[in-house]
Amino acid sequence: MLPSHRMLLVLAIALTAGPALYAQSEAVRTRAVREVEAQQDALVGLSDSVWRFAETALNETRSAALLADHAEKAGLRVTRDVAGMPTAFVAEFGSGSPVIGVVGEYDALPGISQKAQPSREALQEGAPGHGCGHNLFGAASLGAAIAIKRLIEDGTLRGTVKFFGTPAEEAVGGKVYMARDGIFDGVDVMLAWHPDTRTRADTSSSQALVDLGVEFTGRSAHAAADPWNGRSAADAAEAFVHGINLLREHVQPTVRMHYVIQHAGDVPNVIPEHARVWLWVRDRTFAGVETVLARVRDIAKGAALIAGVESRIVPQGGDYEILVNMTGAKLLDRNLRALGEIQYTEAEQAFARQLQQAAGVEPKGIDGRVHPVEGQEFEGGSTDVGDVSWIVPTLHFSVTTAPAGVPWHAWPVVAASGMSIGHKGMMHAAKTLAVTMADLFQDPETRKAIRAEFEKQTDGFTFKPQRPDGPPQPVRQ
Repeated sequence: MLPSHRMLLVLAIALTAGPALYAQSEAVRTRAVREVEAQQDALVGLSDSVWRFAETALNETRSAALLADHAEKAGLRVTRDVAGMPTAFVAEFGSGSPVIGVVGEYDALPGISQKAQPSREALQEGAPGHGCGHNLFGAASLGAAIAIKRLIEDGTLRGTVKFFGTPAEEAVGGKVYMARDGIFDGVDVMLAWHPDTRTRADTSSSQALVDLGVEFTGRSAHAAADPWNGRSAADAAEAFVHGINLLREHVQPTVRMHYVIQHAGDVPNVIPEHARVWLWVRDRTFAGVETVLARVRDIAKGAALIAGVESRIVPQGGDYEILVNMTGAKLLDRNLRALGEIQYTEAEQAFARQLQQAAGVEPKGIDGRVHPVEGQEFEGGSTDVGDVSWIVPTLHFSVTTAPAGVPWHAWPVVAASGMSIGHKGMMHAAKTLAVTMADLFQDPETRKAIRAEFEKQTDGFTFKPQRPDGPPQPVRQ
């Protein structure tokens, strides 16, 4: 990371050299960076505490309380237990327009506990770990919101800043419940970021996703004495997943289907009466997912006919793809370039190379450069940020917090997220968020352009949250 004075100088030069937006209010952007830097020790402490808590979807009790309490102590108004989720909250400051929002996540993944070291060793055997860097995500976003709060407080900026504490991204999609209940209504522009292996303004969308439970009900019988009297739900489950695997040949290359058989009997000498398959279907657009689902429903019916049982498909949720806002992406790209690349020590590079060696990839070390804005593409993976992006213009970027080539949702990312590599990415993200929010507060023309692009993209669209009524149900981890 650049020393503070050099970074601020680069920021000022780059912003001054840009269009009219960047010729204005250099002092405000510089101040926003300094307000983030002043929080560094506190943000590292928050991030490391959430990293140690490592709480999974809807169980983020200590993590959410820590972040919400910190927001409250910083002077933000905090509303807890939103959208029926005790670990969801909103922290805000200011009044009136514009309303600029930022989301933060803090849920971990099951079973990947890891010490902050470059060799595999669980911090607590079998426990969760932050294999997606959400401990960094929540802390950075909250730090940026607090920086903007201070600028509103002294009259430098006018409007409202809102931090949305969003739980359960990995398994439930807390943002979708919040969207369903109108929690994001009234926000002019939303910002989001995510830990990654490279830094860039994101112009690649995510995949749309639908989450299904496929259940079969048959009739039990003695597996040896009178199996002819039984109707095996397990047979239907086997036929169903076989059908899904046959379908893979006949779908678009962008489609992904993955499942687990959650239940298919208890003991071998009883014909299973109940079976359940948990299936996710993804594609580059929600319309594409719906096309595949029509085939999935037929396969479930066919599997039930084969086994002589009943079938039932239980919708459990889903996410829209991220709606990319190119006007906002260009703004993010300019700010990322102004802030410059993240600088690493030789010890950090050595740590990164050891992680890469453990993963069996070339040990090149970690890359702190800002990568160029790309054309709109689609990548694997889904996120509930996608739903937010269809109701509020959403600007999304990624920041390096782990070395390239290591597996995501795995122990190497947990390790990097709990030490200085992750901390540097977190601080870089917080500064980018704060500077970009400062721009959005000051420049109505940019907000108008972002909104115009959003309105054109969503013309005729009606948001339909893929969630049942009521609060989300806990996920068995």
